[in-house]
Parts: sequence; C-alpha cells; structure tokens
Amino acid sequence: MTFYDREAELEALETAYESGEGEYFVVYGRRRIGKTALLKQFCMDRPHIYYLAAQESEQRQREKFVEQIAAYADERPPRVSDWEDALTYLAEKLQEERLIVAIDEFPYLVAENESLPSYFQSFIDEQLSGTDSMLVLCGSSVSTMESEILGQESPLHGRRTGQIDLQPFSFRDARAVISYEFEDAVQSYSVTGGTAMYLTQFDYDRSLAENIKQEVLSPTAMLYNEPEFLLRTELRSPARYLSILEAIATGHTTPNEIAGATGIGSGPLSKYLQTLRRLRLISRETPVTASMKQSKRSQYVVADEFLRFWFRFVEPNRSSIEEAPEMVYEGTIAPRLADHVSSTFEDICQEAIWEAIRQGELAPYADLGRWWYGEQEIDIVGLAPSDDRILFGECKWTTEPVGHGLVDSLAEKADDVRWGPADRTESFALFSRSGFVDGLADDVDEDWSLFGPEELSTLL
Repeated sequence: MTFYDREAELEALETAYESGEGEYFVVYGRRRIGKTALLKQFCMDRPHIYYLAAQESEQRQREKFVEQIAAYADERPPRVSDWEDALTYLAEKLQEERLIVAIDEFPYLVAENESLPSYFQSFIDEQLSGTDSMLVLCGSSVSTMESEILGQESPLHGRRTGQIDLQPFSFRDARAVISYEFEDAVQSYSVTGGTAMYLTQFDYDRSLAENIKQEVLSPTAMLYNEPEFLLRTELRSPARYLSILEAIATGHTTPNEIAGATGIGSGPLSKYLQTLRRLRLISRETPVTASMKQSKRSQYVVADEFLRFWFRFVEPNRSSIEEAPEMVYEGTIAPRLADHVSSTFEDICQEAIWEAIRQGELAPYADLGRWWYGEQEIDIVGLAPSDDRILFGECKWTTEPVGHGLVDSLAEKADDVRWGPADRTESFALFSRSGFVDGLADDVDEDWSLFGPEELSTLL
C-alpha cells in the first residue's frame, strides 16, 4: 500500500532517532488512522525490531516478544520467566547495535499485566538511557495510552522524549489520495473522512456512486460492518453506544434529544457520552463565543465523517441493503447526499480559512467555530480578542450561485453576536460550491472575501 504524507510526523521520529541518545517515543491515535503504516515507514531501511501485540495471555505475549527479538538476532529464543527477563534480553541486543524497538498495540500487553509500565520504566532508566537506540510504544486505545503511558500516575510519566497524537488526514492532505476534481473530492471526503484505512478503500478511477455501492453498501465489503467491529473492539456491550451514535448522526445533538431518541436516562447517558468522547467517536461543541466548561448550549457531533455517513445511511437501512443495495443508493442516499455533504463542507471551509491565514490572505484569528443562539446560527465565526476583530462566514453547498440575499442575511445575523466592544472590527467571508452571481464581488466592500470552488481548490 502506498504511504501518504505524514511528513511532519516522520521528521519528528527521524530527528529523535538521529539524536545519538536513548530515545523513548510514544505514538497513539484512533484505530485505522495509520499508526502502523507510519511506524513501518519510519523503520524501513533502519535496523529495527517490530512487535505487534495481540489479545492473548501474558505468557504467550511475552514468548512472542522474545521470539521476535531472537528472530532478528538469528538465534534460538531463551526461556524467560517474567518481563524483567525479557527486557534484559532486549537490553543485551541494544548493547550490540543501534536499534529501533517498536511495540505496536502496547495496551494489549498492559491489559494482561498492569505492572508492565513499571518494568518498562526500569528498562528505560537503566538500560535504554545508556544506548543510542530508540523505543517506540504505540497504541490505538487512546484512553489507555493517555492514562497508563502518558498520565501523571503512570510510572512512565515524564520519561518520553517525544510523542505523536496521530490525527486523521485533513481535506488538504487527503487530496493526495483522492484524485477526483474538487467538488467530487469534497463529496468523497464526506463519506470516508480523513481516516487512512477508509480513504484507501476507494478506487478513485471509479465514480463516487460506484465506490459507495461497492465499498460501503456491499455486505461483503470491509466498510459495511466497520463501525460495529470498531465498537466491539473497544467496548464489551456496544448496543447502546450504537444507538447513541445513530441518534447523533441523524440530528439529535443535545443530551435531551439523544435521551429522547434512545430511551436512555440522563444519568447513564452522561457516562456513555463521556466514553464515546474518550474514544474520539464524538465531540462536544459549544458556540465559539461561549465557555466550553460553563456553556449549557452544548451539542454533540459524530467526530468521524465515515461514521456519520454510516449511521445516517447504512445502519437504518440494513435490511433493504441486504436485498437491494442499488435501490438504497438511488432512493435514499443520492437524494440526501448534498445535505450530508454540507456539514463536511463547513469543516473544509474552516480549514480553508486557516490556510488563507497561513498564506497571508486573511488576518489571523485565535479561534474558529460555529455560533448559534436560539434559531440563529452562523456557520463560521472567527475571534481575534487581542485586536477586537471578528469574522463571520457562511458556507453554501448548493447548485445555485450565491447572491446578494446571503450578504444581507449574514450582515443582519452578525448584529446578534454579542462579543467584543461596540467598535469591534468586522470581516465577512462567503464560501460557495457553485460560485457567486455576476456582479456580487463588485458590490461588496473590502471587508468581504468570496471563496468559490476555484479559490478553495487552490487553497486546499
């Protein structure tokens, strides 16, 4: 499989490797995000021992770990009685040559022996530190990595020399994979999101419709059951989590709405939502002008585009898909796809603003996000508190060019946003899938920026 991007992450790993000292690096992030591919790319052409942990007994895990070391050294594996013996054997090899030791899915080891971080603490302090080798611990269980490996209570706390919290590909980075033209690329990204595994399932020589039918709606396709597999891997009883994700994906975004749609009481629901946030499957949003901790106007969103697509279009239509996937696509997905894409387009427009700031086309802002109050909503609001500057933006994924009506509407809604002093500096930005009506650019003043498909494609 082709390796895409991750230049900054590779550079961080390579810089650590070239330090000439013993390095202990942590790499973590959601499943399917590309951690293993990153590790293998980094280890390529460098002396290394790569061990992928599995959900097995502690003894079998330890035996396989030692076997992997022995295989690299081309010798018979010794018998070891505990992890201290296993790590001592590894230390002997590090005395002989400079190595990268990458342990993937480290949380599986910790699950079988909670004392394992203490063994690795001793290994790092007493044996790795005196070498020029590098230890990389990697894991998909974000909660375990953040608590048992990085947390303040962990024996390993404060010993890492670097860490990477691997994120999904942004739309701009995903364009290296998605070879469609801009409009189709946005629609495709709204289905796969930036998760490396999902992006690379599509064949971009086929149409988006064919990809959805063959890679998502086919009962034999990997993506067809992926969310269930993902939740069963992370959770013992995923049924209620599945219903919560479906509720959020279909527009029930407040705790009261989610409780009403799922029948789950507010007490248990709070714990379920917290778990889904910890797994990075949902995120909590508040109006950008409000305090994240204090605001009661919070909404929940599914934090992954593919999961949002799957819970909206696949899960509710399982029976029909088994019988007639073509009809589900034509009758259910195609007519509603534009509405689904519109949310993704808003995120892409935020990404375009950050890129325009980096390129000097827009003034800088400290924060960007949605704003809402009652029935009023603005797609993007940017805040620059130090300069008393505010940006208002609207994003339209429509087949018609944007006209003067949106200009007037946004200017009116801007007056309802209570932030900053009365003499604050206001700027405006419009984003449109289909461009703008003739003459609009001439009719607005310099406080307005217009981004059509060409401008967005150039930025991203």
